[in-house]
Order: sequence, then C-alpha cells, then structure tokens
Amino acid sequence: MDSAAEICVRIREAFPDASVEVLENPSLSAEHSLLVGAEWGLKVARWLRSDSDLQMDYCSNATGVDCPDRIEIKKEKIKRVVDGEETEVTEETEIHHPGYLESVYHLYSVAMKQGPIVLRMRTGDRKEDVHLPSLTPVWRACELQEREIYDLYGIIFDGHPDLRRLLMWDEFTDFPMRKDYVDPDDYEYEPTPHNEVLERAKAQ
Repeated sequence: MDSAAEICVRIREAFPDASVEVLENPSLSAEHSLLVGAEWGLKVARWLRSDSDLQMDYCSNATGVDCPDRIEIKKEKIKRVVDGEETEVTEETEIHHPGYLESVYHLYSVAMKQGPIVLRMRTGDRKEDVHLPSLTPVWRACELQEREIYDLYGIIFDGHPDLRRLLMWDEFTDFPMRKDYVDPDDYEYEPTPHNEVLERAKAQ
C-alpha cells in the first residue's frame, strides 16, 4: 500500500483544491495520518473507498480528540543597547494557538487486505464551529462511533442518520471527555427512573 505521503499526493491530484496534509507520527509505529479539511471530508472518504488500489471498505475505529487553547512561549535572543552598551537579551513572545476538536478514523481494506489509513478532520473551534461531516454514508460502522464522539466530545456530525446521545442521558448538557470537563460533586445522582422501568417490564 502507498505511504500516507503518496496517498496525499494522489488525493491532491483527484481534488486539486482540497485541503489535505500529512501529520507525521514521531513514535516508533510511524503511523502517519491524513488531515483533511472538513469541507472535503466526505469526498475524500468516498475516494478512499472507491479507489481501485486502496478500496478502504471498513472503518475499524472512530474516536474524538480534544485540543484546548494553548499558549506557546517563543524565546528569541536579540541584541539591545543597555546603559550605552550593546548586550544580548532573551525576549519572550506569547503565541496563542486556538483549540479545536478532532475526529479520527482508522480505515482498512478487507478486499485488499491492507491498512490502516488514519483520516482526521478538525472543527473550527471548541465552542461555536463544532460541525464536521458524518462519514456514516461511506462506512456504516461509523454510525454508533460518531454518536459516541458527539456524546463525549460535542462534535456535531452533519448528515448523520441518528445523531443523539449514546452513553449519557438526554438531559445531560456537558461533554465528559473534554479536557476542561469538571466532575460533578454528587456521584450518587442517577436520572434513570428505575421504578418506572421496572413496572413497565413487569407489565409485559
């Protein structure tokens, strides 16, 4: 199978205007991934499945990632005149990197016995622009996994056939896998009406 860099080149040939790049993994696995702009996600996904050399027909895993805002301190040595003498000082500059949410898909080809290809998409931010295209129309295995990502991270998957909470209850308003999530004070709280459910079960 082609490397991530080679697949990236082929995607750009198929979609010249597409936003796609390789994110390198510095670990020993060297499992590099493809970061695709959200507006191109569905088209690239369909191409990965239909391409005769790749035939990525199975999504084994889909998960979410939370990357909060972060401040990078950049240090630079510059020369300044202090008390009439030129001296070298270290100047610090704060660089703000806005946060985002990410969906990550691990793709395989059962037909070609190859993979994985790791596909990533990022939201515009963590608060307002949290929409990404659902890849369920391409890989049915994404349906429940995207619901889990929505439930735990808050990514809204446009085009999903049944986007609703999977693990948390409907009235829950937070996203437990986000890094700024605050645990509740009362772990004894349980919203499920057990008695009502038990009575319905006995009546059947």
